[in-house]
Amino acid sequence: MTLTRLFSLCLAALAPLLLAACGGDATADGASSEPLPVVAPPAGTTWAQTVATTEKGGYLVGNPDAPLKLIEYGSLTCPACARFAEEGMKPLMETYVNSGRVSFEFRSFVIHGPVDLALTRLIGCSTPGAALPLADQIWANLGEIQMRQQAAAPALANINTLPENQRFVTFAEALGLYEFFAARGISADQARTCMADFASLEKISKTSEAYGTEDNISQTPTFVLNGNKVDASSWADLEPKLQRAGAR
Repeated sequence: MTLTRLFSLCLAALAPLLLAACGGDATADGASSEPLPVVAPPAGTTWAQTVATTEKGGYLVGNPDAPLKLIEYGSLTCPACARFAEEGMKPLMETYVNSGRVSFEFRSFVIHGPVDLALTRLIGCSTPGAALPLADQIWANLGEIQMRQQAAAPALANINTLPENQRFVTFAEALGLYEFFAARGISADQARTCMADFASLEKISKTSEAYGTEDNISQTPTFVLNGNKVDASSWADLEPKLQRAGAR
């Protein structure tokens, strides 16, 4: 999907876009009869501080060789993803990722149009280690961001008439995203440069499209553990499955 088409679809209907939690197409996750051994992190650090980008456009936290590889396909404007971040991110990192048994990869699924795309680009505007803390800040302030999006709709009606490298610069300005991220360590100049990088935005859009066409992801949050979709949409659902798989 072209970014022009993405804008057109989104701006045609800027009512709140809420996505249902993960549905019932998950496959069974594996079980382990014995707890997996703890793996020590590199000296002087923790596994939760070990972050890298992946070929699939994600942010991988933890032991890259962890026996349990957990992936979340999530939207930065998904309320269920926000609830998971609030309830589950701290115990996931402190108890499971830091044990070296579990790695966690977040893949931002751009399903809510330009707002998801702009936010995904902005969390990647600094170091890889800053991406998930910035995502947590977005989820914690999701209501405010959605209200800004609705209020900005009239000002964005003709955004496709702008040059390509100015569309997202203007979009982020209208939503007040420069001020939001400046308060969290991304300067306005830095953010504007990221928003003007049309090639990077297009790459994010194409990568996200592949989540649907190649990875068969249709809802957020969707969790995948060692290649299998997990029937879970909350931390209360997910934690027992990690334990069953040996992270205990």
